[in-house]
Amino acid sequence: MPDQPSSNETRAYTPPLAYKALTPLYDLAISILTQESKWRHTFAREIAPLPTDSIIDIGSGTGSLALMIHTIAPLANYLGIDPDSDAVDRARKKAAHAGSNARFEVGFFSAGGLSEGAPPNKIVSSLVLHQVPLNEKKRIIKDIFEILPTGGKVHIADYGYQKPGLMRLLFRITVQALDGVEDTTSNAEGIIPKLLEQTGFIHVCEVSRIPTLTGTISIYSGEKP
Repeated sequence: MPDQPSSNETRAYTPPLAYKALTPLYDLAISILTQESKWRHTFAREIAPLPTDSIIDIGSGTGSLALMIHTIAPLANYLGIDPDSDAVDRARKKAAHAGSNARFEVGFFSAGGLSEGAPPNKIVSSLVLHQVPLNEKKRIIKDIFEILPTGGKVHIADYGYQKPGLMRLLFRITVQALDGVEDTTSNAEGIIPKLLEQTGFIHVCEVSRIPTLTGTISIYSGEKP
């Protein structure tokens, strides 16, 4: 199970579009502003889900990636974790409508919060790390490394290095305007692959860079030695 805050503890998180009231518009906004069909299909191909895979999706949002994974490998064991209950409700409805066996839980991802059993062989995340502080980025990647078995893979789709010029400007007036400058700047400076390597992942690479109206979305992968 994901890590649940205690009754006297409130953990802050950023809703899908920075404000909870905008969650119903999330799918439409992402589709229009981020060339979603392009980067999400590229991401799904990189994940390359198999029927035997056990996949954890950190910040699973409204379930769009889950449905894509279901289309490719309907028998894969998928668990999406997200702290936003409204997003999880939408994801569950999407999965039920599609006949998917994808499971979704409300909570925060952490190594200590997962139930015992066979570890996932793939952990994925999309458009999450740019929203959290640097220390939390490090904590999430460290926990991913801890949970994965030898040979397990991590796949991340998120805002990466923004080249000076148009992409940096678009990122500034869209993503940083919504999610703030402090948490997003390290992503724009290319921190994700560095954190993966510092944590111990090998074969870290930027698989693809997709320019969008909100800046460049990069797809990264790495493997636990």
